[in-house]
Amino acid sequence: MSTLRAWLSEAPFTLAMSSGFFGFFAHTGMLAALEEAGLVPDGVAGSSAGALVAGLWAAGLDAPVLDRELTRLRRADFWDPSPGLGLLRGRRFRARIESLLPVRDFAACRVPVAVSVFDVLSRSTRVLRDGELAPAIQASCTVPGLFHPAWHGGRPLLDGGILDRPGLDGVAAGRRVLHNHLASRSPWRSTRDPSLVPPRRSGLVALVVDDLPRSGPFSLSAGVRALGAARRATRLALDRPIQDAVVRLSAR
Repeated sequence: MSTLRAWLSEAPFTLAMSSGFFGFFAHTGMLAALEEAGLVPDGVAGSSAGALVAGLWAAGLDAPVLDRELTRLRRADFWDPSPGLGLLRGRRFRARIESLLPVRDFAACRVPVAVSVFDVLSRSTRVLRDGELAPAIQASCTVPGLFHPAWHGGRPLLDGGILDRPGLDGVAAGRRVLHNHLASRSPWRSTRDPSLVPPRRSGLVALVVDDLPRSGPFSLSAGVRALGAARRATRLALDRPIQDAVVRLSAR
C-alpha cells in the first residue's frame, strides 16, 4: 500500500479542508506539516474554517505566519456583539481578515482557491472563485447564530458548511484531492452522524486526525494545542499507508 507521502508526491493535488467551527487551528497545523515536507497543493478549497485557511494561504500567508497569527489571536480581535440575526456583527472579523491578506482579489492568489458559502435566499451552496477575497472568506465563516448574515454581491450569505461541510463543491471531478476531514466533536451529534464520515469520491484521499482539542471563542488556548497536535499527527500520517482511501490516526 502506498503511503500518504508517496501518493502526494506522485502528481499535483488540490487540498480541500472541511468546516469545523474553530477548526482553522487544526487545518493550519496540518498545512504546516505539508509545507515542511515540501508537499504543497496546486489548488485549495474549503468551507468555513477550511475556507479561512485556504484563502489566507492561497493569498500568500505561509503556514508559519498563520501559526503565529493564530497563536496570538484574542477574542477581542473578532468579538463585536450587536443586536441582529446572530450574536456578533462580524465587522471586526472582516477587518481582521483584511489586515492579514497580502492580496485583495482571488485573481492575485498564488494558486486557484474555491470558497463555499450558503446563499440564504436560494438555500443552496455557491462557490466563489473571483472578485474580492475578504468578503468571500467572511461569508463562508458566518456561523448561524454566532454572526449576523454576511452580505456580498447583494445576497445574504452564511457558513459554507451548512450544505457543503467537506468544502468539496468547488473541486472539479477528476482532480486528485487530499481532504483534511475534521470529524465533528459537537456534543449534539450522534456517533452515527454523517459529518463523522470522510467523503468519498474518485481520486480523493482523506486525512482524519481524531481526538484533537476542541476549541471555540472561549477556549482559544485549546485551539493552539490543536494546531500543534495536528502538525505532529500529520507528520506521522505522511508515512502511514493509505487504507481504503483514508489515513486515520489519533492526536493522543
